Amino acid sequence: MLRQERLTFADMNKAILLGIILLLSMAMTYPSSNSPEMKPKVLHHVVMFKFKEGTSTEDIDQIIKAFADLKNKIKTIQSFEWGLNNSPENLNQGFTHIFQLTFKSEKDRDDYLPHPDHKAFGKVLGPHLEKVMVMDYWANK
Repeated sequence: MLRQERLTFADMNKAILLGIILLLSMAMTYPSSNSPEMKPKVLHHVVMFKFKEGTSTEDIDQIIKAFADLKNKIKTIQSFEWGLNNSPENLNQGFTHIFQLTFKSEKDRDDYLPHPDHKAFGKVLGPHLEKVMVMDYWANK
């Protein structure tokens, strides 16, 4: 026959306090959803263009629009942004435009590179491009 024991009020308080301490310690050691440990890493694909002398503003605008539109055509692109060099250091070696695409994985990036829409964009860009620099990286905190 099982023996039944009655918990005293003090025993119940100790158990509750122990439970609260355990929950608090777990909450403090478990990364929050906003912490870097919980954010999925993304692969950054950075592209810089140096345009041929004489390339018109209209042509550059068309190239930027075509590049940005790739996000709507190629599902593996997670994000797209671009900007103009504004560094006062004068170390840009003639590169004026920078673009950043992000991918969830190297496979997604590798699927993007030979994609027909990416190749078609290269044909729009090619006649105006003097030089390109591309670097990919996984962000580290």
